[in-house]
Amino acid sequence: MPQTALLRTAAVCAAISGLGFGLPALYAPWYFAEHGEVWIFAGFPTYGDGPFETVGIPTSVPLLVAFALVCAAEVVVAVLLWRGRRAGTVLALVLLPVEFAFWIGFALPFGPLLAVVRTAAVALAARRRAAA
Repeated sequence: MPQTALLRTAAVCAAISGLGFGLPALYAPWYFAEHGEVWIFAGFPTYGDGPFETVGIPTSVPLLVAFALVCAAEVVVAVLLWRGRRAGTVLALVLLPVEFAFWIGFALPFGPLLAVVRTAAVALAARRRAAA
């Protein structure tokens, strides 16, 4: 697969993750502040009742806002990767541990799956860039 296709694959994964988690994350802090509980969407708690709470990190407005900011950063990663910018590759790798902490802490199963594909595509594209 050519380097451009790899970067675009990574960009699509980042966009799906950033927008898919980020759009609900824009509403979640407001809902939590108004109701004092986690928003239930399609029968599932959004950004709550996961390992964060199990280890004593309660869901809060600042925690939800931080996750929304991480999602926004992932959308920036998507744009940079789509444009083939080296900064997108670097930011995708730097952001990964923070994203994993939130995905695991909120028990969001699709984030890590998208991250595996995104990271593999970024790594292969970087290898092709270095070989060129």
